[in-house]
Amino acid sequence: MMFEHDADEPVLVLTEEQCWSLLERTKHGRLATAVGGAVDIFPVNFGLLERTIYLRTGPGEKLAALTVHDSVAFEADGILSDEAWSVVVHGEAHQLQTSAEIELARSSGVSPWIPTVKESWVKIEVKHISGRHFRLGEQPETY
Repeated sequence: MMFEHDADEPVLVLTEEQCWSLLERTKHGRLATAVGGAVDIFPVNFGLLERTIYLRTGPGEKLAALTVHDSVAFEADGILSDEAWSVVVHGEAHQLQTSAEIELARSSGVSPWIPTVKESWVKIEVKHISGRHFRLGEQPETY
């Protein structure tokens, strides 16, 4: 995917379509939760289907946090030798309960990386998505 920056601008604000396209090309990100004034962030792998993010997790802090407060942030990025990008999502996370919901989540392609049991399914309903693309290079000196 090519990104056209204006003139020599190193930062490009991405369109919503560009953000979704980048998310479709990766399977890992970070989930941020906030409960009782404590903010936490978890590395996760994810699946994407119909502009909904799906996660699979086991019992623990992440799942507990989502059941207490459903507002979350999610971030995914990519870094190459001469360019980088970052997409941030704000939304609401919900643990899936029905077999129909779980079957839909399975079709998103999310698959755990490590051989542990992760039988809790979560979807993030996206309320806002934004992103930036960066052309990497040396910082200009100002002296």
